[in-house]
Amino acid sequence: MLLCVRKFRVEGGFMKKSLALFALCSLSISSYAQMYTKVIYGTDNRMEVSEAPIFYSELAKSTAGQIAKSQMKKGFFKYSFVNPMTYQQRYNLCDGERFLDQLATTPCTAFLVGPDVLVTAGHCVPTPSSCQNSYWIFDFNVEKDGSVKSTFSSSQVVSCKEIIAQKKDPQTQNDYAVIRLNKKVKGRPFLKFRSEGTVDERSELLVIGHPSALPTKITDKGTLRSNENPVFFQANLDTFAGNSGSPVLDAQTGLVEGILVRGERDFVYDEKTSCYRVNTCNEGECRGEDVTRITNITDILNKALK
Repeated sequence: MLLCVRKFRVEGGFMKKSLALFALCSLSISSYAQMYTKVIYGTDNRMEVSEAPIFYSELAKSTAGQIAKSQMKKGFFKYSFVNPMTYQQRYNLCDGERFLDQLATTPCTAFLVGPDVLVTAGHCVPTPSSCQNSYWIFDFNVEKDGSVKSTFSSSQVVSCKEIIAQKKDPQTQNDYAVIRLNKKVKGRPFLKFRSEGTVDERSELLVIGHPSALPTKITDKGTLRSNENPVFFQANLDTFAGNSGSPVLDAQTGLVEGILVRGERDFVYDEKTSCYRVNTCNEGECRGEDVTRITNITDILNKALK
């Protein structure tokens, strides 16, 4: 599938290994999402939920990772991954990169704004069938002992009842989706979101999601880069494909400012070792990461939450 291959057209040519491609090629929603890549700016600020301040880890309870129903086995009141790949296997990454042995299964992220309402990127659910064929799993995290959660209770897994609103506009680059879930989620906070105005240029930005399909990572110390476009703003954020749909929040207040949707390439090819390394830019260099303004959909959300 063409979309599947495009993700890996990075420096040095196409990926020479086919191993990382089969999982993406098997999932149209995954391959679509992988087109919208991201990168590290300056220091890598990604941290595990278990390492984060309590305020951040509480916010993380409201985020979920997308996975195809075909990639999960449903048992007696529990769900588990089917033949999951590691981060290194999926992307043919070089030794020495972070998180190599962690599972990489969730191609997009979403966040709760109400008991049965999720927000994500529009390109993560391009069609009703892509939404119907996906689960959204909460608490896909690395535990304090370093183990990666791979089995989930029925309360941690939800699916799509309908797409309330969705847009992926190639001209304006507006990119969002609002989803109605098949059941109400209990015991989790709902993220509050900006209803008017624009992000404060002095704000520290926070991202919570699944970079490169990894377990939940929290990224702080994000900075605003450009605030002029009425549809999206640009920021320096350590995010990757898989973060698509992640909430971008004010790190002090927890208020959602926008939805992470696209950015710089993820990986560069190392010809000496025939593998890929995480793309790293100096702070303020490269293209920056694009964030759909949450105020674009305030009216949609208010109506969905009534």
